[in-house]
Amino acid sequence: MSDYLIIGGGINGLLLTRELATAGADVILIDKGEFGREASWAGGGIVSPLYPWRYKPAITALASWAQTFYPQLAAELIEESGIDPELQVSGLLMLAAEEAKVALRWAFHNKRNMEKVDASYLYRKESELAPRFESALWMPDVANVRNPKLIKALVHSLDKQANVGLKSHTELVGLCCRENRIIGSKLRSGPQETQLRADKVVICAGAWSAGVLRELSVSLKIEPVKGQMLLFKFAKQPISSILLHAGRYLIPRKDGHMLVGSTLEYCGFDKSPTAAAKQSLLESAYEILPMLRRHEPVAQWSGLRPAAPEGIPFIGKLEDFENLYVNAGQFRNGLVLAPASARLLADELLGRTPILDPRPYQPGALSREVLSV
Repeated sequence: MSDYLIIGGGINGLLLTRELATAGADVILIDKGEFGREASWAGGGIVSPLYPWRYKPAITALASWAQTFYPQLAAELIEESGIDPELQVSGLLMLAAEEAKVALRWAFHNKRNMEKVDASYLYRKESELAPRFESALWMPDVANVRNPKLIKALVHSLDKQANVGLKSHTELVGLCCRENRIIGSKLRSGPQETQLRADKVVICAGAWSAGVLRELSVSLKIEPVKGQMLLFKFAKQPISSILLHAGRYLIPRKDGHMLVGSTLEYCGFDKSPTAAAKQSLLESAYEILPMLRRHEPVAQWSGLRPAAPEGIPFIGKLEDFENLYVNAGQFRNGLVLAPASARLLADELLGRTPILDPRPYQPGALSREVLSV
């Protein structure tokens, strides 16, 4: 019997596995596909919430802890796996932000580096910008991480640990419950079904988490929200900063790739890329960087974000169960919140002093409405 069974191998499941395994626990991590190939792979990897002052303090607390920890995580993964997650401090320019006074007060209160810059500064920094912006909010410390490489580094690191069992293409068929305790899990890998017992079970299945728990008559308010992205490739990167305008962003990568994102679509579990979304993203990108009109995107894709009410994830033990936990619902902030989400739940599972007050994230603790930003 294992100490933990973690269901869902996205960024939250991978980092929680790492936390528990580092503490000496035996962990089985399963995913119905390849590890990290859903929202964790599809996102942009900005290590900051967009317009961070619009979020509840619970989001700010997780994000602040994770932003501070990310450089250490990246350095450790390079050493452990030989794969560079390409964490780069590119800074974030929020163009024509309408709430400058509110944003600057938030930054001062939360000790985040932010300043308002004028057009002269803006165009010295980003000369290819459309010639209509008069000001921006500049957060120079914001980083972006190349999330597919982050996933690969985590998988490679975990695969070398004797107390970790990684089972991709392994689907949870059902959980066996006796009174208020999970006593077994039925798994399917191809045509083969097996039974697995673990002392504690954690649901980290992203947008699919509510469906997993529905089989136990547990109602968890998480819904899928599709986000579509475009990718450009340049011989020489035309921007140096993350550019954000009207909810759409451009992200520069070290190798000349540029990501354009993203849509917010409430259409169930449909992940199909669409021509309408491509055109909408292109129009937004052209408004920020007109030179993109001379280039064609090299890729388009989509992913399903797990949206919990107000974007506050569910992290902790589920009511009415002795040994069933959840870590899901990070909505648009999965990558930035993941290190803190995993550490906070690991603290609970291992009986450690928590890094943050866990109460705002406990399942059933709040009545929430989805916040779209």
